[in-house]
Order: sequence, then C-alpha cells, then structure tokens
Amino acid sequence: MRRTAQRGKTAQQGAAILLAMLTVVLVATLASAALWHQWRAVEVEAAERARAQSTWVLTGALDWARLILAEDARKGGSDHLSEPWAMPLEQARLSTFLAADRSDTLAAEASSNAFLSGQIVDLQARLNLKNLVQDDDRVHAPTLRLFARLFEQLGLPRGQLDTLVAQLLRAQRASAAAHGALTQNDGPLWPQEPDQLAWLGLEPRTLALLGPHTTVLPERTPVNLNTASGTVLMACLEGLDQVGVQRLLVARSLAPWETLEDVKKSAQLPLLTWDSQMVSTTSRFFALRGVLQIDGNTVQEYSVVQRDAMNVKTLWRKRALTPPAAALAPTMNPAF
Repeated sequence: MRRTAQRGKTAQQGAAILLAMLTVVLVATLASAALWHQWRAVEVEAAERARAQSTWVLTGALDWARLILAEDARKGGSDHLSEPWAMPLEQARLSTFLAADRSDTLAAEASSNAFLSGQIVDLQARLNLKNLVQDDDRVHAPTLRLFARLFEQLGLPRGQLDTLVAQLLRAQRASAAAHGALTQNDGPLWPQEPDQLAWLGLEPRTLALLGPHTTVLPERTPVNLNTASGTVLMACLEGLDQVGVQRLLVARSLAPWETLEDVKKSAQLPLLTWDSQMVSTTSRFFALRGVLQIDGNTVQEYSVVQRDAMNVKTLWRKRALTPPAAALAPTMNPAF
C-alpha cells in the first residue's frame, strides 16, 4: 500500500515537471514570436523611412537640376560642355549642404551617412532614333545615312540597322493602331529609351555599342555639335575623318560654337558639309541621373526633361534600388 502511494506521488511530480517544461516552451515561443514581429516592424519602418528620405532628396536634386537648366536658358546662346549644367556633382556628403547652425544640427547628424552625386547630360548629343521614321511611315533617308555611318564606325553589320529600321516602322504603326488611327497591328512597342531596343530584336553587342551614341526622344531633334562625341560628329558631318574630328574637338574645347558657321571657321575645314536641319548648337532635351547612397543602399534615379525657353518639364522618371555589392560595380552608361 505504501509502495503504491509512493509511485502515485512520483507520477504526479513527473507530470508537474512536464507541465512546467511545456509552459516554459510555450512562453519562450510566444516571446520569440513577439520579438520577431517587433524586429520586422522596425525593419519595415526603417526601410520606409529610407525610401521616403531618398524620394525627397532625389526629388530635390531633380528640381535643382531643372533650375540650373532654366537659368542657362535665361542667359541664352548655345549649349556647350563648359556651362554650369555640364559640370557633374561628385559624390558629396549630404550634411555639407546644410547650414552650420543649431537648427540644422540634428539634420546634419542624420545625413552624415548619406552621399549624393549626379550629372546632367545633353541627350541631343546623340542620334535620335525618332528621326529615322516619318509620320507617313516612311524612312527618313538623310537620317538613315547618318546611322549607316555610325554603324560602320562601330563595326556593326548593316543587317542590324535594317532590322532596327523595319522594327521601328512596325512599332510606329502599332502605336498609331493603339490610338485608333489604323487597323490592328501586332508590332512591338515603341521604345522609350535605348535599353529597350532589345524589344526590336537587336543583338546584345549592338545594344552595348549603340547605347552611348543614340537616344529615343518624343520628337525629331537635331544633334548638338557642341556636345556630341567624336563618333557622333563623324556620323553627322560628311567627309570628316579621324584627323578632322580631332581638330574639331580641340577647336570646340577652346571656343564653343555659337552658330553652325563657327564650326567651319574654327576648325579651318571649309569643305565640311552637313544637313542644317539635322545639326545645331543648342539643345532642349536632357537626362538627369542622381545617385544617393543611404543606410548601406544605393538608389539611382534617371529622369528625362524637356526645356522650352524657361519652362523645364519632366517627361518621365525611373528609380532603382541597387544592393550594396552591385553598387560597387562600374556602370556601363557614364551619362549623368
């Protein structure tokens, strides 16, 4: 009888210990879940705060760039690479832009780990793909000759140019069909930027070589000879060789051209010819690229703006968050 009572007491003690262990496990599980939810909430809040901060900073940088372009338009004259808008903003700590007074102390401390850089690029320094096709669905022959010279300089096959022209014509018809101007068309979408030329069936090598020398703008535009690269100059100016283009670049660096006649005079190339409707010394379309490094992440924003007199409007913007490892890699597009 005594043994039976002792066994029963031992069983009760074992059950109590097991119940206590289960209670500890349950409490630990609930505590861990609560800590995890709290940690997740903090991370989400930090990410949202960083996103909001980067949005405001990059929006401010865009407005700043638009103001610079508007002030440049106020002065008038040609657009060239010696003007303030063409000077890139090297990577700088955001706190250096804040006033050194007590009211900005907290803001300066908060921005001590944020860095901003950027650049304005003249998109009319490049050949515009919009010039290749006309509104009546015909190829613009003078522009085609310019692109043919560009493809020849870059060592690209003529077949790729033919593919590009044919697909652009299909894209224009498809765009017109979407607006009800034509019957249904199954052509590709009209590209908004050179990176989207892959839609038209161009090879990766072709896209990589064309990228620095071409652009896609909403209307026909001339090439600004003051900002064009040597490769684009050789495509635009008929009869120009490597020696001639070097003379042009040197002359342009010494005295930017105000008019097209200044091009011939400064470089002493009287036989140089061009289509006056396809070249100029002024620009209306620019690209703005801002890079913000904040909290270990790199946010890049790319904007295209159109300047008409003092009015500078944004046509489109895109933003990308680059992981820290990828942010260290060099970019293929040096613009902005």
